[in-house]
Amino acid sequence: MGDFDELQKLIVKFRDDRNWRQFHNPKDLAISLLLEAAELLEHFQWKNPEEMRRHIVKHKQEVSEELADVLYWVLLIGNDLEIDLTDALKKKMVQNGAKYPVSKSKGNYKKYIELAKE
Repeated sequence: MGDFDELQKLIVKFRDDRNWRQFHNPKDLAISLLLEAAELLEHFQWKNPEEMRRHIVKHKQEVSEELADVLYWVLLIGNDLEIDLTDALKKKMVQNGAKYPVSKSKGNYKKYIELAKE
């Protein structure tokens, strides 16, 4: 698993050093993931593209910290559910490739169910 494995060991040690596993179950981990994703989203709320560009430049550190928080929970959930995230992502990309063939989806924002009708 490479880098994910190393990062998972880092966050599991962080958690276990604090005896927090007792509070972790899939539901609460998923809630924590969504809460952190919402904090990331707050950086972009109500901003037009130019305002977002300026905000990211000015607040890149804060945005990167929120993104790291999201990754933290993804990695912890993957670890606790014994999911090989590298393998899962590779398989999902194959599925996405089938749902979104380049010939139909290039430059097109439509969802795969709409593309299938074309």
